[in-house]
Amino acid sequence: MKLLSPDNESIERKKKREMESPKEQSSYTVEQLVAVNPFNPEILPDLENYVNEQVTSQTYSLDANLCLLRLYQFEPERMNTHIVARILVKALMAMPAPDFSLCLFLIPERVQMEEQFKTLIVLSHYLETGRFQQFWDEAAKNPHILEAVPGFEQAIQAYASHLLSLSYQKVPRSVLAEAVNMDGASLDKFIEHQVANSGWIVAKEDGSIVLPQNEFNHPELKKNTGENVSLEHIARIFPILG
Repeated sequence: MKLLSPDNESIERKKKREMESPKEQSSYTVEQLVAVNPFNPEILPDLENYVNEQVTSQTYSLDANLCLLRLYQFEPERMNTHIVARILVKALMAMPAPDFSLCLFLIPERVQMEEQFKTLIVLSHYLETGRFQQFWDEAAKNPHILEAVPGFEQAIQAYASHLLSLSYQKVPRSVLAEAVNMDGASLDKFIEHQVANSGWIVAKEDGSIVLPQNEFNHPELKKNTGENVSLEHIARIFPILG
């Protein structure tokens, strides 16, 4: 039996780890790779593949996408603008979360000036300001960008419904139709789904939609987080002030 000195033993262990590392790395999930070594350029292809996987599986990982954009900053020659566009579309779908702005901050200005990114920035602005008619009109002009990501339309319709619920107690059917870009039977089906799952009520008198109460469309429901000062306490202060 061959005995190894402490130095030789450490070298052998190091060689063994190096030989096993590719196999071990392949067993890691993308999330684990990001958590363990987010600045390792070797994981860049894995992250790019993961963006495509998010698109096809209709899942989403902001952390992984931000990690990829950071790596592109260090390796600009390896940037794949097709992948970057997909990341931004997925970020739009996550609204009202600020994901789009977080991603855009990591994208060089020269890239942002490309036509497809200028379009996405405009679309983001329309969504942030609730200008849904302009959003859908602009989106219709660029189907090649948006139709490549399944679930995009449904995600924006969910965001529009959320925004309306913060602004209206009772929303006219025409306003809802414009916000979700639907009419006729498709709008009826959408409303039926919301009635069954989100607590919407269709008003019998005019067909408008009564939305569930929340602290935004019913300010009186907003809880006062400040400290309450009792009347008795105030009465005790008055003699001191006098």
